[in-house]
Amino acid sequence: MEKSKADLESGANHQGEENGELLLDEPSVRPAWGSKVQYILAQVGFSVGLGNVWRFPYLCHQNGGGAFLLLYLLLLFVIGIPLFFLELAAGQIIRQGSIGVWKHINPRLVGIGFASCIVCSFVALYYNVIIAWSIYYLGNSFQLPLPWESCPEVSNHTEEEMECTLSSPTTFFWYRNALNVTGSIEESGGFNLALAGCLFAAWALVCLAMIKGIKSSGKVLYFSSLFPYVVLLCFLVRALLLDGAMDGIRIMFTPKLSIWGDMQVWRQAATQVFFALGLGFGTIIAYSSYNPRDNNCHIDGLLVAMINFFTSVLATLVVFAVLGFRATIIARDCVESNIDRLYHLQLNGSFPHDPLLARNVSATQYSIWYQGLPNETATQLLDLGVGDCRIEDEMNKGVEGTGLAFIAFTEAMSLFPTAPFWSVLFFFMLLNLGLSTMLGNMQGIITPLLDNFQSLHRRRTFFTVVCCLIGFLFGLLFVQRSGSYFVAMFDDYSATLPLLIVVAFEAFAVAWVYGADRFLDDIEAMLGWRPWRIYSYMWRFISLASMLCLLLASLVRMSLSRPTYQAWNKEEADKQQLEYPPWALGLLISLIVVAALPIPIMFVRQLLLERLASAVPAVPPEEVDDGEEEKESPADPDYQSNGYLPVQTEDRQGF
Repeated sequence: MEKSKADLESGANHQGEENGELLLDEPSVRPAWGSKVQYILAQVGFSVGLGNVWRFPYLCHQNGGGAFLLLYLLLLFVIGIPLFFLELAAGQIIRQGSIGVWKHINPRLVGIGFASCIVCSFVALYYNVIIAWSIYYLGNSFQLPLPWESCPEVSNHTEEEMECTLSSPTTFFWYRNALNVTGSIEESGGFNLALAGCLFAAWALVCLAMIKGIKSSGKVLYFSSLFPYVVLLCFLVRALLLDGAMDGIRIMFTPKLSIWGDMQVWRQAATQVFFALGLGFGTIIAYSSYNPRDNNCHIDGLLVAMINFFTSVLATLVVFAVLGFRATIIARDCVESNIDRLYHLQLNGSFPHDPLLARNVSATQYSIWYQGLPNETATQLLDLGVGDCRIEDEMNKGVEGTGLAFIAFTEAMSLFPTAPFWSVLFFFMLLNLGLSTMLGNMQGIITPLLDNFQSLHRRRTFFTVVCCLIGFLFGLLFVQRSGSYFVAMFDDYSATLPLLIVVAFEAFAVAWVYGADRFLDDIEAMLGWRPWRIYSYMWRFISLASMLCLLLASLVRMSLSRPTYQAWNKEEADKQQLEYPPWALGLLISLIVVAALPIPIMFVRQLLLERLASAVPAVPPEEVDDGEEEKESPADPDYQSNGYLPVQTEDRQGF
């Protein structure tokens, strides 16, 4: 290192400094990935998660189809890849977790690392509950027929459950069997013991995969990262052979360029880019810190970002091919029901319209006939309960998140031949997608803490088990009968704003506190070649400004309307929007504040320490005899009291 740490903390930007200011002597006791493939699979497994399957397709469909894809790709290059490369390079240069990285860049900004750990903790708590839901559905998939294919009968076995009849079998199974949900967040309803058992199994899987650090989790990722692609390709081939699949894909990718003028669509696309890559969690930094110094992290960033994008497109094709098949079946049933009703109305003289359609017409033919009716006739039919049956209308009933995976997609699979087989494949895929992302979340918590606290490092296995046990105990909040409402709260508020704040500070720290050009100098010293200069402008201006605009837009959106959540009304067998009660508002606000609070707290703490140190008179150094061994300098980053602690290594095979 050409500069002392004291010089780095002062932020002075001296001319003529050589490259490599962030580079420490490469520690001989740092864990390493078994191979380059293992590392890439880890990064892909973390970034490609459940959101690629149920969030991205919904946003693409609701926001202009092909036009949204182009907008997403644009923002991926403007915001996503530059910030992704920044985190990869920082972790590989400094070879620490998120806390150590930002402490090394500037001790006043160490709170960024602690904020990342807190956000990872919040996300891990509710994310593993989604894995528990997948385990529950996976266990119920080994039945023929599937338990959500038809409505259950009431106690007298003569009629179906009314709540199921008014909704659908898959909707009833989700809300009543799986969640046994209450009517609002204020009604706890007690614990759902089946889901509590599934949650314990989910945490046990995570604990076993993490027990030996990247040595064990890296091997798990070979399967958990690759298996979802096998399943998605199988589903795509099967779905394309189904009636109506191409209609779904056509509707999906029909571009609506007018959406580019809607700022709300830009906000949603930028947010999806941000979360799809996993920026701000500290996991990217942690994974990259186990790389050798000469690893080409720039190519890694481009590769992982493109894999993530094409995975989202693949999942979108699968989802809307399957939903197109589902919409075709529903429209066909609608046509048959309406034609039967029309013939009945004609027989009793309520609708003396002639001629009527034949009984074997397609949904498209029926829709053309219906839209060609005079307005007065169409209004009369609507009053009689006979409407249009368009596939597009059914597809436009957009569902996202858990509704897409556990209701709409599940309903479509129940129509497949050999439905249990496809159901097992689908929910096992969700389990693996969730597990690979969950391992990344846990790595974003454990690695920074082990790197900075030597007492924890000496008890790595015990610490990992304790983290998983604490996660399970806190996770019991989400397996109450009202637990799904808390999952929605944490998903909406515990990560969004705090992560935007974290990444904005990351970009500011590198671009303006340390210096974007100095950071590029360090990358050049590490890799032997200099990355494109455009990254300097991106970090300093475009990416940082985009993050601040996104943060401002999110704050404005939250302040304009009181936060609400989607609850299930048992009597009406339908969803309804409810406002959060005051205590729940306090909880969601505290989630945001607690996650972001370490940044100002640690900044003030470091300022106080610096002033206290400057107030204490310096002790003159003692003369050292020539024959006496020179003591290690506290200004040396390798000195253990600085917090840069070595981590027990393992043998690394050819990288």
